[in-house]
Amino acid sequence: MSEADEVIEAQRGWIEAIVANDADKIAAYQLPEWVIVTKNGVTTGATFLDVIRSGVLSHSRMDPAGEPLVTVFGDTAVLTARVVSTETYAGQTIDNDEWTTTVFIRRDGRWLAARTQLTTAG
Repeated sequence: MSEADEVIEAQRGWIEAIVANDADKIAAYQLPEWVIVTKNGVTTGATFLDVIRSGVLSHSRMDPAGEPLVTVFGDTAVLTARVVSTETYAGQTIDNDEWTTTVFIRRDGRWLAARTQLTTAG
C-alpha cells in the first residue's frame, strides 16, 4: 500500500468514527492538538469531542464526492476531498457540501489528523 493510500485509509476510518458519533474512536485518529477551521472560526479537538460526547453535535452521513487528492511530504501529508454530509447541531439538521483539507502527521506508523479546514463547495 502506498503512503497516499495509507492516508486515505486513515481518513476513511476517521470518517466512520465520526458518523458513529464515537468520541473515543474519533480521538484515536486525531493528534491532541488537532483543530478544525470552519466559516464559524477555530474549534479545538477537545471542544469537538465534548460536543460529540454530549450529543449536541452528531453526524449521520459523510460521503465522499469524488476521489481525494493526497500529497505526502515525508511524515506529513495533505488530503483534500469534497464531502457531502449531514449533521445535527443543537437539534437542527444541516446538510453540507464542503471541500475539506486535512493535514496528517505520521506518528508511530499511524497517520493522525493535525489540522482540518472546511470550505463550502459552490
